[in-house]
Amino acid sequence: MAPRPSRIPLPLAGLLALAVAMGIGRFAFTPVLPMMQADLGLSLAQGSWLASANYLGYLLGALLVTHLSWSPATLLRLGLWMVVLMTAAMGLDSHWLGWLAWRLLAGVASAWVLIGTSALCIARLNATGRTERSGVVFAGVGCGIAFAGLACMGLTLAGTTASQAWLWLAAAALGGLLGASMLWRTVDDASPAAAAVPTSHVTTAADPATAHAAASGEPPSGKPPAAQAAPARQAGDASAHAVPPLHWGLILCYGVYGFGYILPATFLPAQARMLVPDPWLFSLAWPVFGLAGAVSTVTASRLARRYTRPQIWAGAQVVMAVGVLAPAVWHALPAILLAACCVGSTFMVITMVGLQEAQAAVGQAGAKRQMAAMTASFALGQLIGPIFFSLTHAWFGASLEFALVLGTLGLLAGAVPILRLRHPGRTPAVRPEGQR
Repeated sequence: MAPRPSRIPLPLAGLLALAVAMGIGRFAFTPVLPMMQADLGLSLAQGSWLASANYLGYLLGALLVTHLSWSPATLLRLGLWMVVLMTAAMGLDSHWLGWLAWRLLAGVASAWVLIGTSALCIARLNATGRTERSGVVFAGVGCGIAFAGLACMGLTLAGTTASQAWLWLAAAALGGLLGASMLWRTVDDASPAAAAVPTSHVTTAADPATAHAAASGEPPSGKPPAAQAAPARQAGDASAHAVPPLHWGLILCYGVYGFGYILPATFLPAQARMLVPDPWLFSLAWPVFGLAGAVSTVTASRLARRYTRPQIWAGAQVVMAVGVLAPAVWHALPAILLAACCVGSTFMVITMVGLQEAQAAVGQAGAKRQMAAMTASFALGQLIGPIFFSLTHAWFGASLEFALVLGTLGLLAGAVPILRLRHPGRTPAVRPEGQR
């Protein structure tokens, strides 16, 4: 007997996939870093190199996807297994050069999972009329961040070493992988192969002669089957190999967002440590940051009933800019809390609506490639931001407040062209027929 389809597992499985890839593969290093400094003597400079290796891996992973023919399900499966293995390797290895390699590969894997999960889940939810459930899927990033932060707090209280913490996180990642496995075990109508069939059937049924021929088993217009099949086969081959062009407006806007976001994400923790002397109070900021991100994506999905995705995206960047600017002009704990709420509640909203816009702009046929290009642009902006600040700090003595103001200006400037992006509904030429 065929298994009964379930509406609940898809969003939850997507949530688990992103929680593993981003919450553990990307961001668990932040709460584990103090443990590695205490147990393993890791210096702050070495920690910065490890973070940079992960950023670089994220960029390389996204660039690789633009040249790989792997399906989203394959990217998702391989990426999750890589996250599990690389997280375990961090606990089994004790050499800094080895850690560099594992963090770089974890970054590659995280990009694969984000792109694969986004392309697969958005397409399936759209096909079944459950677009709002995308908020549950992207809440996985915030849930993963909150889980990693709380887990590291508990492990520290229990006297666990940094190496043991990495192994516990690897075990948690394996559990998440098993829960997310239904995403590549399930084949439904939203798959590319299945999605291509209804379009041809709708076109055929719309033609009375063709519909009569289909019902009677006779070829339409009196032509033999071979004469009908050849043009249809050629048209099908051309359609299957047609790749929609990249939407460069989305790519550039997403890269500017990466540049503006990474500056506060990099330097706000340093400022928070100066204003919050209690390390336990400071450590709570990371789980709160994650929970804010989880709640925001679900809320933003409902806002889509009243506002367009570019409007939500631009509004989120403005809110983020307010949070980034607050500690630059107000050196107090409330400013740090405001920044955590503003940045934490918007960073995944922008990711979610940006990738949804990618799917709508180029259609399912080009979604994976478009998402990969946008992710690479974000990763490039994420790399340029700290380098730019480091150079201005070394050459001109730029302060930490300068970095935050720079991030604010980047976010505000990037919000303007987002509102001027052409709406996907007005560019049907780049989307497959019948796709909304």
